[in-house]
Formats: sequence, structure tokens, C-alpha cells
Amino acid sequence: MCRLLTNISSCLGSLPHVRKNSLSILIAALSGIFSDAAELSADKKRPNILFILVDDQSPLDLRIYNPRSILQTPNIDRIARAGMILDNAHHMGAWIGGVCTPSRHMIMSGRTVWHIPGRKTNKINANPNESNPRLVPRDLATHTLGAIFNRAGYDTMRTCKRGNSYAAANKQFSVVRDATKRGGTAESGSEWHADQVLDFLTTRESNKDQNPFFIYFGFSHPHDTRNGTPELLKKYGAINHMDKSSLPPANRAQPPLPLNYLQQHPFHHGHPNLRDEVNVKGVWEKRDERTIRNELGREFACSENIDIQIGRVLSQLEKSGELENTYVIYTADHGMAIGRHGLQGKQNLYEHTWKVPYIVMGPGIQSGTRANGNIYLLDTLSTLCNLTDVTTPSTNEGISFAPVLFGEKDIIRDTLYGVYCGGTKPGMRCVKKGDWKLIKYDVMDAQVRETQLFNLAINPHEYLPQHQKNAPLMTNLADIPEFADKRAEMESLLLSEMVRLNDPYRLWDQ
Repeated sequence: MCRLLTNISSCLGSLPHVRKNSLSILIAALSGIFSDAAELSADKKRPNILFILVDDQSPLDLRIYNPRSILQTPNIDRIARAGMILDNAHHMGAWIGGVCTPSRHMIMSGRTVWHIPGRKTNKINANPNESNPRLVPRDLATHTLGAIFNRAGYDTMRTCKRGNSYAAANKQFSVVRDATKRGGTAESGSEWHADQVLDFLTTRESNKDQNPFFIYFGFSHPHDTRNGTPELLKKYGAINHMDKSSLPPANRAQPPLPLNYLQQHPFHHGHPNLRDEVNVKGVWEKRDERTIRNELGREFACSENIDIQIGRVLSQLEKSGELENTYVIYTADHGMAIGRHGLQGKQNLYEHTWKVPYIVMGPGIQSGTRANGNIYLLDTLSTLCNLTDVTTPSTNEGISFAPVLFGEKDIIRDTLYGVYCGGTKPGMRCVKKGDWKLIKYDVMDAQVRETQLFNLAINPHEYLPQHQKNAPLMTNLADIPEFADKRAEMESLLLSEMVRLNDPYRLWDQ
């Protein structure tokens, strides 16, 4: 462009009737035109974002994280083969029983768990820090994903479940097609969400829309009640069991029990008569083998259907030529227990629930790679801004893990903190650094005060004494004198993270 302008200036300057000031004006105008053109050209090349979020899925459901899994997800596997798998991705936690609420708030805002709005429908369990504008900005919704990418010139679209989410932020997307779809038909299940995305993409193509897009592609499954399609339920040997007085039938096609399965957790999880999914149809309070294997089958039926719908969208992007310039992210709002440790739900801080699957493919990411990451879901906002050269808002507290995606780093932080206090307060807290993890419980009005210490390199499944493993380190190490110093070190680290993150509670021994 500079060379072209120089040549134009030289030619025009040689003409006697062209005044110097006129020439300057002309050159300035041409510069503006070319600058705008260059900017538009750059905009056309800006990458698209397809952010896929499923509702309630442990990474251990997927073969890429758990080779024992029988779940078939060829399209999710395709994303993994073409990009990077992150082995240590976590939600930060929850101050309410519906863990998805704060988790989705954090994704949308890029802020930590104690710095986001509470759930308006239940003030009792809302974030206690919400009234402090220094900790929870009043205009936060205007600095969330939809608003950010709208201002950056992206076409933004969202489809997801209704409720248990950040309503003010969700409205920022230009196109919003939300509905809760947890049935086993095309209209009542996951296919509906895919149809909304495909309609959006088809409309863009028809209109010859050249703007980059940001699509928040959310599913209502595999969250309970897990009503899968009849053919996929049959494939995984499951039924939509609704008789509270009986057990579902046994079926050899059902997924095997998890390695850390227990019939009952050794102490109360801290949310009486409500959480750990005790009121879920088909499960209720049962944790027997038949109930758990049937529920895993239902989970897998819903998850494979999600994979099928993802495949439809990927095919459309490939057909339109937009896939190669699109970052595709696959993750979940949190994990799930489903029999692990004698638990069913998401109200715990074991790895199967605190961790989430996180897979990314797109421009510049080497195919077939893997990294630890040590990321939170809240890091998504900063990372997506980084990948697209969009300005990160000042309200953001996350860390971009783009250096991990591009092979420059393995992790972005050393220490990870987790919280659940949706039941009795102060609740559960955990901290992880390297191979070591500490979990503390202060629940049921001080009736339950427990500490767990795990070496995850040796005991990745967090086996407890009740699992009856013989190896000396494959158990809870908290009360073994040999590990007293490590326990003290981790408890000090936990307290420092609680202070740093403005956790308003303290445990009994802090």
C-alpha cells in the first residue's frame, strides 16, 4: 500500500496544475481508503469461534480421558485429533447447589467464583460478596462474551438451556435461541440445539455474510433427566427408569462401574435432602450397581447424541469452507460423579467432578497434542480474546492459555482452588499443586469435619480406605503421620488461596 501511494504521489506531483495542499488532501484520503480496506481484509481473516458447552459431563466419560469408557464420540475424537486435549481443566466451584449457575457466570465473565453475580432466584445461596461493587461490578454484563464480540464486529449467536445461567450476559448475543431440551426426540432433545446453529450458518451463507462469527453452542444434555433416543438407549443397555420402588433391569450392554465406585460415601456430603441428585427420577437415593450402570447408560446415550449433532455442525462448516478458520472448543460446565465415591451428582470436589473435558482445535494449534494446562473455565474469555485479537475487558480475571495451545507452555498456573458451599456452610474446599491435592469438609453444622490428602500421581482415582486398595499411597493420606508436613503445607496453601480470592468463609481449623 505504501509503495502504491508513493507512486500516486509522484505521478500527481509531476502535474503542474496540482497544488501541494490538494495533493496532501488526496493522499490522506487515499490512505484512509486503503487503511479501511486493509482493516476489512484483516477482519475477513479473523478466526471464527464455535464454543461447545455440554451440561453435566465428567471427562472420564470420554475415551480420550478414560480408555475404559465404551462411549463412542467420533466427532469429539476428531476435534481432539485435530487439536489439543487439556488434561487439567477445572471449574472453580459454586456457592449454590446448582453448580452450573456460577460455572456459566465464570465462563461468560472471565471472573473468579467470589467475584460474580449471585443467583437472583435464591438469595439464600447467592454469592455473599455480590453487594460489594468492588468485587462484583454493576455493569459486568456489558463486559461478557456476547457484548465483547459484538463490539469487535463479530456475528454472535447463542443456543443453550434456559435457567441456571447468567441471564443478563446471555441477552448480549445478537441471536439468542435458548430452550431446555432434555427429551429423546429431534424436537425435544439435542438435535434442536444443532438445528438452531445450522439455521444461523445457513442464513449467513445466504446473505453472503463475511463477518467472523462467535457461536455459543450449548446443550441441555446429558443433564438429568437423561431421556436418550430409543436407539441409543438400546445401544447402551439403558431404560428411562421411572419406578421409584424397583430397580432397572441389568443389561450386559451397559457401561461398567467406575473404578472408584462405592455404594455409599463414607460421610455426608453436606447438602441434606436436596443435592447429590437424590431427587432425580431413575436414581433418587439409590447407589446400587444396577441403578448406577443404567444411569451411566442413559448418560452415554445422551452424550453420543450430542456428538452426532456436533458432527452435523462441523460438516456444515467444512462444506462452507469456514472450518479451517474456526477455533472449535469442546467443554462442560462441570463434571459428574454417577457412582464414583458413592456419589451421584456434581456437589463434590473429587477429580471426576471438579475437572471438565476441554478440547481445542483451530488455526495454529498442532494436531494430536496434549497438555496439562491447569486452567479454569473462567480462563476461556481471556483466551478467546487472545486468539482473535479482540481487546480483553478490564473486568477479566482469567489467564489466557493460548501459550499452552501453541506449545509454548504446559501450564498457566501452579495452584488450583475449588469450592462447594451450596449446602451447609462453610462447605468444602480443595487445593491442588503438582501431584498433591487437599480436600476439606466442614458441613452439617460442624457434624462433619474431614480432611483428605491425595498423591494424584500414584492415586489418580482418589481411592479412600473404603476402596480397600493395598498400595500404601493409594488412599487418603491426611491422617498418616508420615505426611503431616505435606498436609500442613497444603492447608497453608489453601488458606492463602481463600484469602487471595476473597472467599468469605473459613473452615474450623483456619
